[in-house]
Amino acid sequence: MRRVSIFGATGSIGQNTIDLIARDLDAYDVVALSGGQNINQLAEDAIRLRADVAVTADEARLDELRTALAGSDVEAAAGSNAIAEAAARPADWVMSAIVGAAGLRPGLVALEQGATLALANKESLVTAGALMMGTAAKSAGQILPVDSEHSAVFQGLVGEDMRSVERIIITASGGAFRDWSLEDMAAATPEQASSHPNWNMGQRITIDSASMFNKALEVIETKEFFQCSHQMIEVLVHPESMVHALVGFNDGALMAHVGPPDMRHAIGYALHYPERKNLPVERLDLAKIGALHFRDPDPVRYPALRLAHEVLETGGHAGAVFNAAKEVALDGFIDHRIGFLQMAEVVEEVLSRLSGSHCLKNAEMTLDTVTETDHLARKTAQAVIEELNR
Repeated sequence: MRRVSIFGATGSIGQNTIDLIARDLDAYDVVALSGGQNINQLAEDAIRLRADVAVTADEARLDELRTALAGSDVEAAAGSNAIAEAAARPADWVMSAIVGAAGLRPGLVALEQGATLALANKESLVTAGALMMGTAAKSAGQILPVDSEHSAVFQGLVGEDMRSVERIIITASGGAFRDWSLEDMAAATPEQASSHPNWNMGQRITIDSASMFNKALEVIETKEFFQCSHQMIEVLVHPESMVHALVGFNDGALMAHVGPPDMRHAIGYALHYPERKNLPVERLDLAKIGALHFRDPDPVRYPALRLAHEVLETGGHAGAVFNAAKEVALDGFIDHRIGFLQMAEVVEEVLSRLSGSHCLKNAEMTLDTVTETDHLARKTAQAVIEELNR
């Protein structure tokens, strides 16, 4: 029986993971579940999966969680330290699906225990790629990608020599505004940006998809995970979201991963790796689909992609600055403090202001230095937003 933990259990990735595990629950010993504000969902899943512990990130809601778990054998806990402690409990396989920089610490803790980390938290590799990969190597842990794009690249590289790879192409749906004019995008509301044409995801990642910040994070992730040069990484807009990534080789061949826009495929691949097992996902009828479309992303509409490559050129802690500024800018947009297109302006300005800072250039990467950089970037981003509102 495999011991598994799911961090970010109440989000879309966590719920899809639970869907797969619940179909064969006798094969798993669920150690820990964590969630945010959806206490009822967290408690319901913890009881159904017979978890050892359920943890809410919100310390103020511990009593509410205890009440929801009353009568069960599930332990209740709350707060970031409790999440880290849950990640330290022995597990064979850990889903890292907490949104944002908060996912870094529990992911590192799980790797330190030698667990296989199914990584859906983009920010971990973006802010601390060298630290994550180094920790996995030292502890004999393993990181498996859960983003559909990186899972696709990973699968395309099975049995291949990385030295024969010329290009890695990750696809983007283009999000809610892929056919909007710049003028309309500038006036877009958070509600409009929160509706994805293909994927069923949370609000934040859906808005990031519309701005391409989601894809920008994935560009950085690709470089860190596959240890390739950023010049090899390309992005294509693919409205159907069925080709998730392509790997180009030195003989001119392109290996494409094609599948329905269903996160259970990438989750299931990581859950059962290195085996393939039956998954409850749609089987594509290519004749019925008829055609697939691709186009280059417009750099004017999507400056986040350019910024991602600039971050990779800079190196060091630039990824932590980029991610923190992006998160603050996203908050500013959701709160109607800045416009949709101003999110990229905020991030670019923060990168510019911190370009000469010690923390950005600091060669040493630890959890403390990443946290320090994150805090400084957030403070700077808040200042930039305040200036835009004067």
